[in-house]
Amino acid sequence: MTNHPSKNRNTLEGMRAAVDAELERLLPAGRSRLFEAMRYAVLGGGKRFRPLVLLAFGEAFGAERPLLLPYACAIELIHNYSLVHDDLPAMDDDDVRRGRPSCHKAFGEGPALLAGDGLLSLAFEVLAGAPYPRRRPGAKNAALREIASAAGVRGMIEGQWLDIRPGPEAKTADGFLDMISKKTGALIRASAMSGALLAGAPAKGAAAALDYGTALGLAFQLRDDLADAGRSGSPSGIDAVSVFGRESARACLESCLTEARAALERGGIASTELRLLAASLEPGEGM
Repeated sequence: MTNHPSKNRNTLEGMRAAVDAELERLLPAGRSRLFEAMRYAVLGGGKRFRPLVLLAFGEAFGAERPLLLPYACAIELIHNYSLVHDDLPAMDDDDVRRGRPSCHKAFGEGPALLAGDGLLSLAFEVLAGAPYPRRRPGAKNAALREIASAAGVRGMIEGQWLDIRPGPEAKTADGFLDMISKKTGALIRASAMSGALLAGAPAKGAAAALDYGTALGLAFQLRDDLADAGRSGSPSGIDAVSVFGRESARACLESCLTEARAALERGGIASTELRLLAASLEPGEGM
């Protein structure tokens, strides 16, 4: 059965609203100045792309949202911790995030550092208390491993390290794609995989989640680099346009999106939400 696109846009908006409401609950107002900095970092906008990927994959395989939501919100907390730290002067040195002063500009460098630490710690507190899928207790541990690995020294942290201490290979196509597959792609890949694992997806579905998440993770950074060409947020100054050139970077982006859609076909996943998430990364005018 084919889902109507407008209905699924509403579904995505419903998912986003559920994530925002749960994040608001996890970060109550008035608790402390530290919590205010954490709230500032998380609740001031954002696409919620990673939690939407997790929810869409989980629901595509029949999982209920109350099971999935804590995992989705934990990934969003990890993502936002990384943004707070990325913006610091020692990293990307960005003064603006989502159209307003970055966390360290609003609260100071030390408080921003601690706010990021607090978000990361809170994420794993949320994961520790997240529910086990019925009849599949091992699925929680598998999802935790995916998320922890993506956030850690084999994933996002290594990608950030490669960005601030790039070797000559960072300017090659393979080296650059390896870096962004970790810095940006790892959490998106973990989001897809976690949703599939928690829902008990069959082997074909889990393989599709891996392929879709891998392709979409690359596409996400390629699109950002095309949109921001000439204004790289990378401390190394290396981005997709400087490595590939604009036309080849755009072709690489389109190839990744084609692969993401093909992965859904191979997995037999008829999810308009997942197709809409891929479509949201299509190159725009002037890219």
